[in-house]
Amino acid sequence: MLSTTKMTAVLPVKDLDRARDFYEKSLGLEPQGLMDDDTFIFSADGATALELLRRPDATPSQNTAVSFEVADLEAEMKDLESRGIRFEDYDLPGLKTVNHIATSDNLRCAWFADPEGNVLCLHQPV
Repeated sequence: MLSTTKMTAVLPVKDLDRARDFYEKSLGLEPQGLMDDDTFIFSADGATALELLRRPDATPSQNTAVSFEVADLEAEMKDLESRGIRFEDYDLPGLKTVNHIATSDNLRCAWFADPEGNVLCLHQPV
């Protein structure tokens, strides 16, 4: 079954070096290495991974591409803000942030973008 297999999120990026620098230095992801000239992998546990795939014609998704589960949302946000990350605010039907955080019955979430324009999220279960 797929429930026990390794999972990899693949993000298309125009500038692989810029994206790699962001995910490694700004987000602190553990580099696994360059797979080929157009593919770089991050993985700390070997079970989940983030793959950056160079695509010169890449168009970032308008939706959340990757969400990172955290134990303390405010602490993670503060750390990322100290590294230059800017969190977004939303006021949409069914989604409103207060101090960059949206709260539902089950989750608290905050969104930001990578240098390629991909939407990323931090989420904390409630």
